[in-house]
Amino acid sequence: MAGKATPATALLVKRGVQHQVHAYDHDPRAESYGLEAAEALGQPPERVFKTLVAEVDGTLVVGVVPVTGQLDLKALAAAVGGKKAKMAEVAAAERATGYVAGGISPLGQKKRLPVVIDSSATAFDTIYCSAGRRGLEIELAAADLVRLLDAVLADIAG
Repeated sequence: MAGKATPATALLVKRGVQHQVHAYDHDPRAESYGLEAAEALGQPPERVFKTLVAEVDGTLVVGVVPVTGQLDLKALAAAVGGKKAKMAEVAAAERATGYVAGGISPLGQKKRLPVVIDSSATAFDTIYCSAGRRGLEIELAAADLVRLLDAVLADIAG
């Protein structure tokens, strides 16, 4: 795994969480980072999750949804007890997480943000999410991701 360590992978190693890191050649022209990852890894897209940062009542919140879906902002707000949600500015998301858009991992973020994971994640033994860099994915059990992040499970994918 030399050269592939990120704050996300370092956290998993430190906590002793079973996971696999998968690398692929990222195409900067790809229209969807998540769909590109699913195709490159030969995985069904509903098993590959994207990490999106939104603002709920002025507070940044992370939503983790399948790459085939959209983040339901109303459902995200409800899941964290908020009223109004909108997508965060890219610069704010990058500043808070320490990652670049398209490579934001729910794990190992610079600032610990509340996380809501779409409940569809529990349908799989393992799911994929960004390892913190474009072209790098982590495969791990959804239950481990929920536990590590103290995340809420809710239907947030539209």
